[in-house]
Amino acid sequence: MKTANDMLEEKGSDILCVPEGTAVLEALTKMNARKVGAILVTRDGKPTGIWTERDLMRNILDEAFDPATTRIEEVMTRSLIFAAHTDTVYNLMDKFLGLRVRHLLIEKNGETIGMISGGDVMKASIQEKDEELKQLNSMVGWDYYENWCWRPESK
Repeated sequence: MKTANDMLEEKGSDILCVPEGTAVLEALTKMNARKVGAILVTRDGKPTGIWTERDLMRNILDEAFDPATTRIEEVMTRSLIFAAHTDTVYNLMDKFLGLRVRHLLIEKNGETIGMISGGDVMKASIQEKDEELKQLNSMVGWDYYENWCWRPESK
């Protein structure tokens, strides 16, 4: 079964991030260019928060919110949620559903090695189910049924 580490190896472990002090508009521009829904916020290379599409939806309703002048640390989510690099697809699905989040940071030996989304986990789950189905079909295909028949023992 695939782990978070396996998914990062396939997808790449490059995390889109900006330092604290960055204007929200600049972060949005980077997110749009990479076609991602979240950006990690850092201080001295260490993660301090995350800002997502959901945060933008909440922020845009605030009349004082101006993406050109608002600093990302003013509106980011500070409570980061981590998953172990050894977590399997099913463990990760449980975390996404139970915690109602769309992004998890992946940790290995106390270091952040990547970020995965619910979509990444869904893709891995579908790939695993596809492989299982192919294996089952190869074990019990039409040839099996066409060549099988019950023959009573001759007396």
